[in-house]
Amino acid sequence: MPNAPPELLAAARDVAPAQQAVGYPSLFLLVLVGSLVPVVPTGAVVSSAAVVAFHHEAAYALLLVFGTAAIAAFLGDVALYWLGGRGVRSRNGSRWLDRLRDRVAPGQLAHAQRRLEQHRISVLVLSRLLPAGRIPVMLACLLARMPLRTFVRGNFPACLAWAATYQLIGILGGSLFPEPWQGVAAAVALTVLISVAPPVWRRLRGHGGQGRGA
Repeated sequence: MPNAPPELLAAARDVAPAQQAVGYPSLFLLVLVGSLVPVVPTGAVVSSAAVVAFHHEAAYALLLVFGTAAIAAFLGDVALYWLGGRGVRSRNGSRWLDRLRDRVAPGQLAHAQRRLEQHRISVLVLSRLLPAGRIPVMLACLLARMPLRTFVRGNFPACLAWAATYQLIGILGGSLFPEPWQGVAAAVALTVLISVAPPVWRRLRGHGGQGRGA
């Protein structure tokens, strides 16, 4: 805006910091709540934030998105594991442990338990990257009575890898489209597709197996 008044230029410069002041706490809260209550699509949130940060053309903005998302995911996972662990240790269980059980099918839990026995800590990293893989592995860790300290040691790199993966999806969406909203739409569509594809594939395989067995 070469001919714009100085007041307009000053207002434009103030927009980005104001957006970031609101955006980073919102990103933190959404990822934290989504880690505790797995209904918020946290991957899409991180990818969308990365698109906006990419269009700001500031490297520090992407670093802040990465750090905010990773820390929030880590704290949410640790809090959920601690709450679930209280249910495992209690004779009467807890509502947090019951919620985790309700979200995991018996076959998923058995598969997660086998993977945990074979790979131990490394399975936590993979479970964070796989759609719908986090809760079954976390439940398997709880039922195996994995100490919180051990879970934290494996979950920290898992959250870093998760934040980096979904940020890359956002950067890809931001680089393909000139407008931020277009990149956000593409990133959200891609993350939703990634999260929906595995359950649909399992369902199709299950129907295929029933058809062959009939």
